[in-house]
Amino acid sequence: MDTTTEISESNSIAAFIAANATRLSEALNHHMRNSFQPESRKTLRKFHPAEVSELTGISMSNLRTRHQDGDFPEVETDPRGRRLYSAEEIEQIRHVMARTGRNGDAYLPGRREGDKLQIISIVNFKGGSSKTTTAIHLAQRYALRGYRVLAIDMDPQASLTTMFGYRPEIEFAESGTVYDALRYEDPAPLSQVVRKTYFHNLDLAPAGLLLSEYETETAYALQHKIDPPFTQRLAIALDEIEDRYDLVIIDCPPQLGFTTMTALLASTGLLITVVPSMLDVASMAQFLEMAGETVRTLEEATGPIDWNFLKFLVARYEPTDVPQSQMAGFLRSILLDQVLTTPMLKSTAISDAGMTQQTIYELDPGQVVKKTLDRIMESVNGVADEFEKTIQQAWGREVD
Repeated sequence: MDTTTEISESNSIAAFIAANATRLSEALNHHMRNSFQPESRKTLRKFHPAEVSELTGISMSNLRTRHQDGDFPEVETDPRGRRLYSAEEIEQIRHVMARTGRNGDAYLPGRREGDKLQIISIVNFKGGSSKTTTAIHLAQRYALRGYRVLAIDMDPQASLTTMFGYRPEIEFAESGTVYDALRYEDPAPLSQVVRKTYFHNLDLAPAGLLLSEYETETAYALQHKIDPPFTQRLAIALDEIEDRYDLVIIDCPPQLGFTTMTALLASTGLLITVVPSMLDVASMAQFLEMAGETVRTLEEATGPIDWNFLKFLVARYEPTDVPQSQMAGFLRSILLDQVLTTPMLKSTAISDAGMTQQTIYELDPGQVVKKTLDRIMESVNGVADEFEKTIQQAWGREVD
């Protein structure tokens, strides 16, 4: 049966669209059940000694010696006798090193007394710019590095939420998303929305389609002068739980509406992803122009907006693509050190892992060709580590 026949038999376009949605939802349910077990929730794999060494800065020899001396907790071993570490055990090792190692503070890189919560919005005006990919990989990398991280999904499409193993259109159809904390009528405490994830040190404030209501409700609230205004709503919601976290990573929707502006105005810094092509750079320029005008208007009404930093990330980069290399060079010549030196490479490892709602940190190294995984891991870790220096500098710390 062709599409035209299906539409005519359904009697209306609305019924046809609804039927497609049902079929697709059922197929996705089946796909996700087959993608990871147990059915209920995802779990995080364990990490090999070389990964622990890279994450913590503890040398392999020191790792072995500390185990032999009984300083570190006993951990599981594989059939070959190699140690395997859970994220919780890596955290325990960090605290041991903070107490007993040289330069102990380096093992606990999060907030110290007097440090502000760093709230970082990942933004772009255009879809397909690796915004969600960047947000989830940064959030997971920093959790593994010892930071307490809250990921907030501010996109009604809820791709970030889906990557954590949820079905937002089913599980959050009526409530349970960040919208509950932002809505104008009887908002809920953000703590009631936040969910622990399978990733140690990483919590999630999920999104769902209901979040799209925030746009129309904010327009109504502005007309009727309902307080607090959208410029303060997320910041106020975060005040309740700010002492629980070092970093907040926000995945913004790909348009400059009230939802995005709510995130930007709560932020202490921005990371703008850009694919190095003429169309994407032109789109980003348009985004920046619109954002600048909007922020200028808001500053006239509310006072200066205080961001610690604004950085650009070259994403989906293919080094062998000459036009991309030229465009990346063009961006750096214009925006200078605002552009991160390390690009996020385009990789089949990321796209293949995304098919099963995984990141490269969740993949078992045996699942992927080593050369492919090493290449993208070097890129993603390089981006995260370079950007981490920006975060540390925002806390007034010197970095190498």
